[in-house]
Amino acid sequence: MKSNLLMNFTVDKENNTVNVKREFNASLPQVWSAWTEAQILDQWWAPAPWKSRTKSMEFKEGGRRLYAMVGPEGEEHWALADYTSIDPKTNVKWLDAFCDSEGNLNTEFPRSDWDVTFSEKDGSTFVNVVIKHEKLSDLEMIIQMGFKEGFTIAMEGLDTIFAGEKK
Repeated sequence: MKSNLLMNFTVDKENNTVNVKREFNASLPQVWSAWTEAQILDQWWAPAPWKSRTKSMEFKEGGRRLYAMVGPEGEEHWALADYTSIDPKTNVKWLDAFCDSEGNLNTEFPRSDWDVTFSEKDGSTFVNVVIKHEKLSDLEMIIQMGFKEGFTIAMEGLDTIFAGEKK
């Protein structure tokens, strides 16, 4: 089992994007399921000690996932993903946003456009995430909020899930 899994996190300020390339020690179907099924997403999407809790999810083009990031004190931060394109086991795209518990957008925070591509090579699955923001200030806000640290911790949580499946 590989312990030095690839994790590249780059910020491209010229194009207002975050690029994350991440390797997982799991099959493509396992990784795809982890990114597209609410019961698995809720196990890793939030950075520990936070938890993710899906209120509703319809994984299809035009569908959406409405979920809360729940803190250790019970505080909730709501978000949604509006799915814009799905190519099974290859690519999924969505518009991400902060919102309230009913899915009404919080316009104080920017929306981001996620493009997530999956590929398999030599027994590992690679996930390439491109997150595009409308303006540089939107990108900088998300980075200042700790996105890199939080997303890195969430990815490690997903590693733990896959390690448990291999036992």
